[in-house]
Amino acid sequence: MSEIMWAVDVEGSGKSPPEIVELAIAEMEGLTLTGRSKHWRFRSKNGISPIASRIHGIWDEDVGDAPEFEDVVDDVLLWLEDKPIVGHNVKVEVDILSQALEGWKPAAAYDTLKIARRLLPAEEKHGLEHLGSKLGLSLEAGKITGGKAHSAPYDAVLSALLLDHMLRDQTEHDRRSILADADILVSAQGSLL
Repeated sequence: MSEIMWAVDVEGSGKSPPEIVELAIAEMEGLTLTGRSKHWRFRSKNGISPIASRIHGIWDEDVGDAPEFEDVVDDVLLWLEDKPIVGHNVKVEVDILSQALEGWKPAAAYDTLKIARRLLPAEEKHGLEHLGSKLGLSLEAGKITGGKAHSAPYDAVLSALLLDHMLRDQTEHDRRSILADADILVSAQGSLL
């Protein structure tokens, strides 16, 4: 399995309608991070709610000089292309990016939350922060990104590390089967038929 994928995480404004205030992507070839990544911060038109700021640590003054998302859409699309994406509860990323990037649709959207629930059923929690800590992946994500939980670069990298951890010892056939089952775009399409 040598497919190029992007581990993706989005942090939002916490307001309605939601706006992207941070986006990070980390390239994976197969299950391995390549070291190629991109990180953007955006100014929110309607400001960032204090609740959201307390979670991800981004305040209005942190992005006061940043571009609005619409100003860099072409750059984001150039990076994402139509490659598969990976994320923890990736439906959030698919929904918000699909709204912000007219006509964009990834080739697949693999949900590490779905995979964790399937492969780690004994875990009492399946949240990204919990699994990263429990499986000893958090420290590596912090070293790679210099960030912490709820920052987009950290969460994207931690999702990639979690995917690798869960699938590393699986056969190639099982990896493909697990990923196919975790592709929310296929699941969503099947539920409409």
